[in-house]
Amino acid sequence: MPANAHLVAMDAVAALVIGSIIAYSLVDLSPRPLWVAVHVALVVAVPLVLRRRAPIRVLLVVVVATVVLTGTGVLPLDALGAPLTAVAFAVYTAGLVVASVWPLLFAVGGMFFVVLVRQLVERSRSVLDLVYFLLVTGLVLGVTWVAGWTSRVRRAYVARAQEQSAEQALAEERLRIARELHDVVAHGLTVITVTASTANHVAEDDPEEARRALRVVETTGREALAEMRHLLGVLRSPGSLPELGPAPDLSGLAELAERAAAAGVRVRLDVSGDDPPEGVALSVHRIVQEAVTNVVRHAAPARCDVVVRNEGGVVRVDVTDDGPGGDDLTGGHGLLGMRERVAVYGGSFSAGPRPDGGFAVSATLPHGRRRDPGRDRGRPGSAARQLPAAGGQRARPHRGVGGGRRAGGRGAGARRPA
Repeated sequence: MPANAHLVAMDAVAALVIGSIIAYSLVDLSPRPLWVAVHVALVVAVPLVLRRRAPIRVLLVVVVATVVLTGTGVLPLDALGAPLTAVAFAVYTAGLVVASVWPLLFAVGGMFFVVLVRQLVERSRSVLDLVYFLLVTGLVLGVTWVAGWTSRVRRAYVARAQEQSAEQALAEERLRIARELHDVVAHGLTVITVTASTANHVAEDDPEEARRALRVVETTGREALAEMRHLLGVLRSPGSLPELGPAPDLSGLAELAERAAAAGVRVRLDVSGDDPPEGVALSVHRIVQEAVTNVVRHAAPARCDVVVRNEGGVVRVDVTDDGPGGDDLTGGHGLLGMRERVAVYGGSFSAGPRPDGGFAVSATLPHGRRRDPGRDRGRPGSAARQLPAAGGQRARPHRGVGGGRRAGGRGAGARRPA
């Protein structure tokens, strides 16, 4: 069912009421047969059903039909009240979409013209009654047009305010991302400096250790350069200070699940693959945090599944819930922030209601880090990490070759060079 079906239904009811009044007036005030009255009512009232879809055309049809039927004597002046209501409906809708005053002038001119013509032909009203009738007609149409015009201006103001709010939220989110990426890059440079100093001290006594340190410097430098590329397009406010404390990563998802459980949302976590670069891990954490927060805010109590896969240099995040779902709130600040974080890494993002109920958030963040079996050979670890869900549940492991453990994987607490 279309979103505006109830509005169309209201217009249909209004058209039915106006048409019934027109038909009754014709039968009561003139010797017209019933079939003529019905046809006149259909011509004048039925177009109102389409006034929201084609407001200008409906105005033209209703005004022209009223003028022709009244001017030819089919519709007596005493029965002009209901057709005037139909014209007022059309004028109001035209005022919603047209800034010019010509729809009002066209309707008022048409009604004045036909009333004056019928008065010259019939001469059934006094001058005072004629002036009063014209004033009432002009006042009714003028008030309805002003109401439509005012609604149009108010809607434009609200739309502009929402657009400015979205722009402000986007700017604030970019500033926050810039601060976080700055921390990541600063951390990388610190690691490079310390590791290079170590390599310099042991270069003569332990060349193998020096080479390992240089490999760490190379890997960290590449990651820092990648993060710096993402940072270049994002502004940072000059007077802001970075937040103290370590940047959140995938290890903090269990804590998110526990907080969500306290709010009535049971979260099942399934995290697999090696640790992504620090900036990507931070973005994944924030995306999951915002998605779970939305579940708590809009769907609690509910169950939520969080799946994070790091495979082939791409991290995929899927957050689904079995709550009541809802409209695709693409204008929300939370979804806007998630979309912006994904855009920093050139990934893809989608969010919306699921066909079978609930809401789904999906994001992919490419980072280019792929596994190097030769570099990891002989190091213990697991490629599939399972974080305990709230309430003691554990997700089933993502099984690969070897019954759920990939050869050459690393532990969840270790970081692997690219």
